[in-house]
Amino acid sequence: MGPLAGIWGEDPVKLTVALKMTRQDLTRMQMELNTMKANFGDVVPRRDFEMQEKTNKDLQEQLDSLRDDYKEVRKEHEILLQLHMSTLKERDQFYSELQEIQRTSTPRPNWTKCKDVVAGGPDRWQILAEGKNSDQLVDVLLEEIGEGLLREKDFFSGLGYEESVPPFLRFDGVVENKKPTKKDVVKLLRDAWKERLAEEQKEKFPDFFFHFLERRFGPAEAMAWAYTIFENMKLFRSNEIMSQFYAILMEERSESVYIKQKETITELLKEMTNVDSQNKGLLTMDQLRTVLKSTFPFKKEEKIQELMEAGGWHPNSSNTDLLNYHLLFTEDEEGQSVPFVQKLWEQYLDEKDKYLKELKQLLGLELRDEVTLPKVREALMTIDPKLDKQTLNSYLSQAFQLPVTKLPEAGEHKEEDIVTLLQTALQQLQVADIRRMGSREQELAS
Repeated sequence: MGPLAGIWGEDPVKLTVALKMTRQDLTRMQMELNTMKANFGDVVPRRDFEMQEKTNKDLQEQLDSLRDDYKEVRKEHEILLQLHMSTLKERDQFYSELQEIQRTSTPRPNWTKCKDVVAGGPDRWQILAEGKNSDQLVDVLLEEIGEGLLREKDFFSGLGYEESVPPFLRFDGVVENKKPTKKDVVKLLRDAWKERLAEEQKEKFPDFFFHFLERRFGPAEAMAWAYTIFENMKLFRSNEIMSQFYAILMEERSESVYIKQKETITELLKEMTNVDSQNKGLLTMDQLRTVLKSTFPFKKEEKIQELMEAGGWHPNSSNTDLLNYHLLFTEDEEGQSVPFVQKLWEQYLDEKDKYLKELKQLLGLELRDEVTLPKVREALMTIDPKLDKQTLNSYLSQAFQLPVTKLPEAGEHKEEDIVTLLQTALQQLQVADIRRMGSREQELAS
């Protein structure tokens, strides 16, 4: 009865007021609870929120990466489509060309028919045709026909005094055709080279040629011989001595090319003689290969093999088989070299073409674009790192047609002012004696 007695003893009014206040508090709390439920019923815990936010960020990064990949793939797809269309056009063009060739092509000519009409009969034709393809045989046949027509001609008409006429042919009127044999022309050109190489003060090659003819035949006959020799050189382009002399005379090739080729042959013969310890004029095939590799250290194995085959090596050869190496350097009466020397010359021309193509590719320009001296200098040093300064300057001098003394040093500001067309620079280098000074592969490897 103690606690209950206390409650029943309270004032009823006070209890009524307390009950009312308690109900009001309950109503307010209920409203706040409802508000809290309404406002925060969908709220997640912070830990879950942060976890979901991290997941969302990772997914967004993946999406951005995939979008970039998609753009790249789409771009490559468009390029491939263009390439595909270009390939289709090329295919259609090649197919049309093939049909045209099939329509217009003629059967392979029977070259043996020529043996009965060429002067000298089958034996001479066999010598002329040996080792030649159809294109070369056409040249031989044209030379044979042209030789007959040239011998029927009694006079040549002078070409006048125009700037375009070579100095040694500047003449008005007619001159006599001296009608020498091919052997006579070759002998005359050999004599001219002997005098040229013995000269101390070098004059321009065309001037030297005419002065040589004046000394040989007298001033009155020099012009007639100049026209006669010129027409013979123009006709017999397959003859090595004539074609090289003609190219130098017409400034299509530098004189240094011929001189360097002769020096190379002399050096090679000297090396073979040194190896020939018994002085019998004989080398084994193994010794020949060793000499070739030491003389041409930058030639690849297949190029050495080509020279070996041109020198007489064949699959059945033994390394101990003997070779008369003097026969590798002989010339016939008409100036034609044996296959070994011809192969040396072919390889030189091929190596020069590859060298200049590599230079053009590295420059990354079209033939009609302008190129500066620093760019050519840098490109030459890149494709041929072993170039010494003197050789590099001689190449630049040739490419830009400037005296070596007027070439600015690397890094000078006025270097950028020296400009020429890429096509002009390559043509000028093609004329000169251009050859690789070192193996780029070895330089890159080191």
